[in-house]
Amino acid sequence: MQTLTLNNGVEMPALGLGVFQTPPDETKAAVTAALGLGYRHIDTAAAYGNEREVGRAIRDSEVPRDEIFIETKIWISDYGYDETLHGFDKSAAKLGVDQIDLLILHQALPSDFDRTLAAYRALEKLLADGRLRAIGVSNFMVDHLTTLLDATSVVPAVNQLEIHPYFQQRAVLDFDDQHGILNQAWSPIGGITFYPGYGEDRKSVLQDAVVTGIAQAHGKSPAQVLLRWGLQHGRSVIPKSTRRERIAENIDVFDFELTADELAALDALETGRRGGPEPEAVTLGSYGRAIPEA
Repeated sequence: MQTLTLNNGVEMPALGLGVFQTPPDETKAAVTAALGLGYRHIDTAAAYGNEREVGRAIRDSEVPRDEIFIETKIWISDYGYDETLHGFDKSAAKLGVDQIDLLILHQALPSDFDRTLAAYRALEKLLADGRLRAIGVSNFMVDHLTTLLDATSVVPAVNQLEIHPYFQQRAVLDFDDQHGILNQAWSPIGGITFYPGYGEDRKSVLQDAVVTGIAQAHGKSPAQVLLRWGLQHGRSVIPKSTRRERIAENIDVFDFELTADELAALDALETGRRGGPEPEAVTLGSYGRAIPEA
């Protein structure tokens, strides 16, 4: 497994299993299959409602805990300094761990950014106390990052974003690169995973003639080409699946390379069309919901 070094020196497997929209009763089997197939990075979130099942799969596996990189996220309802400290306690208890490898803020909360900043300062405290190995953010745009960097001390290790050839967010990627923030792709095989109410009529990039042509040339699947595209751009990729054969396919991407022309052809597929909600639309009124206690 290829690894990436975060800005604080922590090494993270470049490819992980995501469990967004994975029902709790399917999560344990998916994580168990992934660990058996060589995955060592699992990405979950408080808002997914399946941290407990991720933790059970990790504990029941034969893989030592220190070989597994656990990433989870604080939901906007738990923003605020004390609230986020408690959000960590809830996630850690559900996962059954004392230390989380990477904890990130799930969204910016532009309508109350002071709460976002207070939440991030809580992450800084947890990092300083050794409860976390790294901290970061998700779905933060350039203006959010600029304000965050001006008001806090620790540069985020990761910014998890929707990134695939049809939606590349280049301004954010460039800003992250300039500040040593690793870009991590959710929906890296874009067209498969949608937020409810967004993107259902969007064409799947898996069916794009450019992608399928490159896949045929390498004897690989379109999904493998898209994951390889992200990896060769130096990003972390978090594909999701509950099917063992797809989980196996998604990790089988380290035995081929895309050419410079193929990378350029995929880069040229940008549509500018987002699959998830616009960052400014994320408010407590629209998206707030209580995260259950452990």
